[in-house]
Amino acid sequence: MFPLISPSCRHPRSARLPLALGLTAIVVSLLLPGCANLPSADTPPAEVEYSAPLTSGSWWTRFNDPDLTQLVNQALAANTSIRTAQAALQQSRALRDVNVASTGPSVSLSGSAQRAQTEFTDASNSFKAGLDARWEMDVFGANRSSNLASESDVQTAAANLRDVQVSVAAEVALAYIQLRGVQAQLGVAQANLASQQETLQITQWRAQAGLVTSLEVEQAQTSVAQTAAQIPALQTTLAKARHGLAVLTGQRPLDLDSLLSPVKPLPQTTLALTEQIPADTLRQRADVRAAEHRISAALARVDAADARRYPSFSLGGSLSLSALTLAGLSNGATLASSLLGSLSVPLFDGGAIKSQVLAQEASLEQARAAYQNTVLTALKEVEDALVSLKNNLARLNLQQLAASSARNANLLAQNRYASGLIDFQTVLQTQRTLLSAQDSATSLQADIGADQVRLIKALGGGWK
Repeated sequence: MFPLISPSCRHPRSARLPLALGLTAIVVSLLLPGCANLPSADTPPAEVEYSAPLTSGSWWTRFNDPDLTQLVNQALAANTSIRTAQAALQQSRALRDVNVASTGPSVSLSGSAQRAQTEFTDASNSFKAGLDARWEMDVFGANRSSNLASESDVQTAAANLRDVQVSVAAEVALAYIQLRGVQAQLGVAQANLASQQETLQITQWRAQAGLVTSLEVEQAQTSVAQTAAQIPALQTTLAKARHGLAVLTGQRPLDLDSLLSPVKPLPQTTLALTEQIPADTLRQRADVRAAEHRISAALARVDAADARRYPSFSLGGSLSLSALTLAGLSNGATLASSLLGSLSVPLFDGGAIKSQVLAQEASLEQARAAYQNTVLTALKEVEDALVSLKNNLARLNLQQLAASSARNANLLAQNRYASGLIDFQTVLQTQRTLLSAQDSATSLQADIGADQVRLIKALGGGWK
């Protein structure tokens, strides 16, 4: 398990009060003419650059299936969940920019025109234009902490986007493997149906010759009907798989029928399996990184809330021009300027600030618990995928051996039945055994492909 992220460096609360008392003298200096130059805004935190978007060169190309690659690329470009996550990332970036801008200096331009007249004086005009500026000094790091929290929110949204991309790619791969697996099962059912129909024909010939009774004919017809009944169910599953893939790729349910209707083999890939995967490998998972960024954001918000317990300092200034005519603003106007320094010290708020700090600390604890749960879930998903893949590979070898033996037994039973050496019950049993063994082997092949996809996803998928 990863250790929980240690808190970032913060102003110790015990050190903030003496600092606050010492800085109250700044207010006096702010009133001096030499302080007319306003400082520039703090440089916003640099945006973390994430890896390039998932591309056609990512993990799904290892399956060497052009159709799968095409479907994944279409899903990454048009899937509605991905578009939602992209919009969320854009929103978080915009909110980050709003927060950074709100903590920097502000400058506004104002203008006014007035016409005044009384009973005893003539009408007079006055015009005024000016600039107003204000800047809050971030002495105790409240603004900086707020900006850091906003930046962590952006990183969280970016990680969430990547997590959605990896999940969608995995869902497409799983659905595609299921579709090809069902196609293979349908082929098995159709092949066995053809074999059973041949057996039925032989049984009918033997009944006409008086070698068997009508009971055996009915049994053969029952076996044919039962196998034939599986085909519509498999065809329904195929249609639903095509429809699901179409929706995943942002298309209408029937748009992929022409692409996916032709029967193609199951995609295969090889993975180098290890008994143990280092826990730190899971740090490449987008959901784990998102949980880390949530802790960073929560830490920053605790700092921001705590900083509001201490005095705040601000600078303000104005520059204005006054004239009796509009043209006079550019020639001969009266110039006025002012500079104001202010100090605000929270004395009594009924415990509101303290409660805000406690609320943010509770949110931090939630983020830490969520991080731990995310890591544990990631470890479980990896272990589950490894165990399932390892055991299914072992089962497949045995099941393929069983299917081969069942195929040989079925051929022998049919030949011996045609020669009148065995009864029809033996033939039925061998046919049922063959169908079950082939179907299980085909299903296991699809399960192994799905296990490989789940393992790749559990390890972070396309995260670089």
